[in-house]
Amino acid sequence: MPEITAALLDLAEDACAREPIRVPGAIQPHGALFVIDPATGRILQAAIGDETLAHLRPPDVQRLPDLLPPEFGHLFNNLPERLKSDLPVYLGHAGISPYHHHVHAHRSGDAWIVEFEAAHNDDGADFSAIYPNIREFIDALEGFVTIEQCTALTARHVRRIAKLDRVMVYRFDKDWNGEVVAEDRNERLPSYLGLRFPASDLPPQARELYRRNRLRLIVDANYKPALLEPELNPLTGEPVDLGFATLRSVSPVHLQYMRNMGTMASMSISLVVDGRLWGLVSCHNSSPVNVPYHVRTACDFIGQILSMQIDARETTRMAERRNGLRKIQTRLLASMAAADHFILGLIENASDLMALTNATGVAVVAAGSCTLRGVTPAEDDVMRIVAWLARSGCDVLHTHHLADQMPQADSFKNEASGLLAISISQIHESFVLWFRREVIHTVEWGGEPRKQPVMVDGAPKLNPRASFNSWQETVRLTSEPWHRAEIDAAADLRTAIVDIVLRKAEELAVLSERLMRTNKELEAFSYSVSHDLRAPFRHIVGYAQLLKKYEGEKLSDRGLRYLATIIESALSAGTLVDDLLSFSQIGRTALTPVTVDMNVLVREVIASLTVEQDAHKVDWRIEELTSIRADPVMIRLVMQNLIENALKFSRQREPAVIEIGCRKSPEEIQFSVGDNGVGFDMAYVGKLFGVFQRLHRVEEFEGTGIGLANVKRIVDRHGGRIWAESAPGEGATFFFTLPASCAA
Repeated sequence: MPEITAALLDLAEDACAREPIRVPGAIQPHGALFVIDPATGRILQAAIGDETLAHLRPPDVQRLPDLLPPEFGHLFNNLPERLKSDLPVYLGHAGISPYHHHVHAHRSGDAWIVEFEAAHNDDGADFSAIYPNIREFIDALEGFVTIEQCTALTARHVRRIAKLDRVMVYRFDKDWNGEVVAEDRNERLPSYLGLRFPASDLPPQARELYRRNRLRLIVDANYKPALLEPELNPLTGEPVDLGFATLRSVSPVHLQYMRNMGTMASMSISLVVDGRLWGLVSCHNSSPVNVPYHVRTACDFIGQILSMQIDARETTRMAERRNGLRKIQTRLLASMAAADHFILGLIENASDLMALTNATGVAVVAAGSCTLRGVTPAEDDVMRIVAWLARSGCDVLHTHHLADQMPQADSFKNEASGLLAISISQIHESFVLWFRREVIHTVEWGGEPRKQPVMVDGAPKLNPRASFNSWQETVRLTSEPWHRAEIDAAADLRTAIVDIVLRKAEELAVLSERLMRTNKELEAFSYSVSHDLRAPFRHIVGYAQLLKKYEGEKLSDRGLRYLATIIESALSAGTLVDDLLSFSQIGRTALTPVTVDMNVLVREVIASLTVEQDAHKVDWRIEELTSIRADPVMIRLVMQNLIENALKFSRQREPAVIEIGCRKSPEEIQFSVGDNGVGFDMAYVGKLFGVFQRLHRVEEFEGTGIGLANVKRIVDRHGGRIWAESAPGEGATFFFTLPASCAA
């Protein structure tokens, strides 16, 4: 049942939002309205509500000036020039004793709208009677600082000028709910000061009309509308837009709303700030009344002054707030610039980071880590929020009601009912998140805000509220709303972080280019040097061995020891030169991919390495290995180095256990070589694949420290990854991958 009611309410609200209030096809009856063809001056449509104007009801073809006494012809002089825009124009005051009318005109599409509005006999066209009140208002306004003071002053002076029972200043929030922020009244109507009214009281098309047309008057909530005849414009076949018409008839729902409120006449003055409807000066009277034209004009003038004052004060308040936040932002930028990584600069100044948005907690999620400061959800919950943010695709997201947008966010409402987040990476899920705790508060509405739909002619309609008594609602799962300056400060911080990242990336690109150039030069140098040194070392070994063979009997034992040391050192140096030459050649040699049977390759490598190690017992555990497409010489060198290391570092074990495995996934092919040897401390794993980097003394295990560097270079060139896992005394396992595209 609640689901059915909610569905009907949605349909009713949608129907209300689509009500054609700009084309009611009727006017209020205290005047007359004519739709005129600008090309011919012919009256196309007419609505006559004021019987004193019945004589203006046109025959089939007639021009409006022809229906008026000659003395009124001046009202229509230069009308084409005056109606170039859609804005209404006051043409003048027409009086046919004892009746008086104000004449207005405006353009509506391709037609002209001319209105005659009944006026008071003493309704003059100047402000002499009310100028002192306006002057007093302006003088008093100069001494006020806050918007609250200005709105209270406006309510007081508008009521004094208009002489109505109640004047309220009504302000909209971001969701278009309204709050009465100022009021001046007598005892004929109740006070609504401080009460809120739901956005549904003023549907979107009505708000847009208020924004464009600043003043609206309803003389009598019980009026009977005067219909426009014919109903459609005979030239276009469409209803005429009366959005700017002073006499435009209003929605029957709104008239019922007024009667339920006990208001029989109303006048509304729009407060438009920076092109947006900020609020209304809403004037009510308990009995029907036609506010004189010059009084309405004065009230409209006061409304425009208040709008400018609100704009100026909000701009000043925003500027002051921005300046305060900019100082905090400057400190954060300085900290980020001084830190090795900008993330560290943010974390080290968490108090400033929270102060930037007036948050109660902050989280920085980047590079796989999550740092929390202040009052925040648990890390697991923060990562859930990050995953939700990543799906949203927003660079900046803010809400003071997170539970309304993210599923199950109510579980951490005490830490994060409000969220402001910025994305700081287009590639990784990296965010800065600010949190605000739940603030439970009570809102007083002018009657229960939830309207109940009723069925009229088989369709759901909204029924206007019958009661406007104070109705309290306790609001939960919300935080203090984020201020526009705080949201902008967060967005500016994101821009600064992105700039820092880009600048760092540019610097790294320059360094990388230099490094590549230097590496190429070093490769060429190492190739040249190692190539040129091979022959001298071979000569040293060769001649030393000849010296020992032919002259050894003449040498003392000490001399023979020296000679053996020379031979051993020259052989080691020669091996090092050979390894260097191999290392440089790997970077210079083009890859020649062919299909490689890894099972055959591993058997051949094991056979070549164990010819002289029959005494060393090895328990080989080899899985079925997949075939690949790769450079056969280089892949052989990879397996040879890894298996040779496994044999070397497990030779003190009886038996040595060496495992060779293979795993496949949709993304890559993974090979592994593990042993039960001496292992190493993972704290030094970063040195493992560097040139000349050794984790064990050369006296314990022979080697030049180039083999694993060769392995990494080969794997990198094939587009794969390499890493190792180990613990001292528990062996080591080396893993390397090749892309799935390398599968045979």
